[in-house]
Amino acid sequence: MSPEPPARPDEVLPDERRREVRRQALSVGAATGAYGISFGALSVASGLDVWQTQALSLLLFSGGSQFAVVGVLGAGGSGVAAVLTSTLLGVRNGLYALQTSRFLGVAGLRRLAAAQITIDESTAVGVAQPEPPAQRIGFWLTGIAVFIGWNVMTLVGALVGNAIGDPRTYGLDAAAAAAFAALLWPRLRSGDAAATAVLAAFIALVASRSLPPGVPVILAALAAVVVGLRRGGRHEALPTSRAGELPGADPVP
Repeated sequence: MSPEPPARPDEVLPDERRREVRRQALSVGAATGAYGISFGALSVASGLDVWQTQALSLLLFSGGSQFAVVGVLGAGGSGVAAVLTSTLLGVRNGLYALQTSRFLGVAGLRRLAAAQITIDESTAVGVAQPEPPAQRIGFWLTGIAVFIGWNVMTLVGALVGNAIGDPRTYGLDAAAAAAFAALLWPRLRSGDAAATAVLAAFIALVASRSLPPGVPVILAALAAVVVGLRRGGRHEALPTSRAGELPGADPVP
């Protein structure tokens, strides 16, 4: 394995910027990792044991996908439906990798490690930095901080949730779905996202009357396809005021 090439003069990061990126990464890692306690508690409330819960956080390590798994299983869905739902949500991580691979430049075991911690938070902190060295520090430090914190707090939540007993006593049998909805709510900022959510909810409600738990969630993914096709057709129909630019749209950099 050849050593990494020395950093170019324009890639040397000042100490102050390095400390700033570290503070940002650790603050995001601590806040996100702490939320793992809720997943641990909800997972055991949905019927998984402590070891199964911990395995999900160690191996899957994607909050939205993990909540989808326990939500489907907790509602009585099959393992196949839970895996398919989780996979649909995990596709976005592959798209993140296309972005982060541009500044990480890793191979071998480091590439596998980077793939494991390519999540919303590590990608966001990494791409938000203007300098390549800061991008790499932000990505790695955020990803590692979230991974450690999330897994530690998952174990704490699983042990606490296991000690509570019957989840129906406290209403925890419906909490996984509520927590998953809370994760999605901040993302509904655009009109397209809101339209997709409304259409997906309608499909899931109609399908849930006759289909097993988990299958309506998978069918609801078709809402994104419908909205995407409608958006593409609408853009093609609009006249352009300048070459490649829609009326009222910001210029593309």
